[in-house]
Amino acid sequence: MNTLVDDIGSFPLPTYANRELFNRAYVLAREAVISQKSLKANAFLFNNFYKVVIDSFKKKCETGLDVVNYPQQYDIYRQFTEIIHKAMEKGTYIVDEKDAIIPELYVIGEETKKIYEKTGKKVLLRVCITGPLELYLKEIGTTPYSDVLLMFAETARRFAKNSIMNSKYVKTEVVSLDEPSFGFQDISADRDTILDTLEKAFDFKGVIKQMHLHSPSRIAEILDVGNVDVLSFEYATSPKNIEGLPKKMLEEADKQIRVGVSRTDINSIVAELNEKGITKPSTEQLVEGQETIRKRFVTAKEKYGDRMTFTGPDCGLGGWPSQEAAQLLLKRTVDAIK
Repeated sequence: MNTLVDDIGSFPLPTYANRELFNRAYVLAREAVISQKSLKANAFLFNNFYKVVIDSFKKKCETGLDVVNYPQQYDIYRQFTEIIHKAMEKGTYIVDEKDAIIPELYVIGEETKKIYEKTGKKVLLRVCITGPLELYLKEIGTTPYSDVLLMFAETARRFAKNSIMNSKYVKTEVVSLDEPSFGFQDISADRDTILDTLEKAFDFKGVIKQMHLHSPSRIAEILDVGNVDVLSFEYATSPKNIEGLPKKMLEEADKQIRVGVSRTDINSIVAELNEKGITKPSTEQLVEGQETIRKRFVTAKEKYGDRMTFTGPDCGLGGWPSQEAAQLLLKRTVDAIK
């Protein structure tokens, strides 16, 4: 089967947006959606959140991605921990069902009819959610309390369940729980506790379920999580990552793989250009050439074959200097693969 191209999520703000105003608007927009109030009726929310989200999402759609992640432009922890703190006031780490929402999805749901009418294609959506282990590390630390871990898992599951849409115009194709610290900084829990946590977090239906990792060092454990369909790791930035996961392991576990084939580590890219004397790189210079991306894709595809069902950039693009640079990287990645 063809390998679908998706993206990991984060994206720069447009040039007209103010970071402080966007952050303020985000919190208010989330409360408005929970209270079932219109975002369009409030000029502050419309200009500083609604318009920012849909303009950014359209830029992603224009790149030709098969599956488009909502533009994650708020802090990946606060997006979820602020709601968890609200639950903690009631003595739990499990958020109320009605509070487990991602406000960007409300905007996308409102606007995809226009995108459909323009393109004639249903929007296939990817939803990234910061995973339960990552949230636990942020809020609790490395000491394991299995009951608390399961509460974080239930919270992640509720966010995932509430993010699934399916209409004539948009379908949530993929939900990804992102665990970037797994394999680098880990909770001191035994294997069964980790597996139980992830099984619970991924206990929802109707979509392809990805787990995004930065390191494959403990990927063998994740192969035993029955509720996960696709494991995702970086390859472009860390070429050795591909050596630790043979295709046979995926086949035995009946799992698929998503391999990142274009670099997104913008700070390292800029530093390398500086060493070459390029102190003010252009957008073109920041983005790898299509042939470089293509070679990585071919290498990964030859290794994993039909087990490699997704590909795209290594990670998110929130730290990139402009939407134009981020958009070019997405488009060049799509063109290289297609």
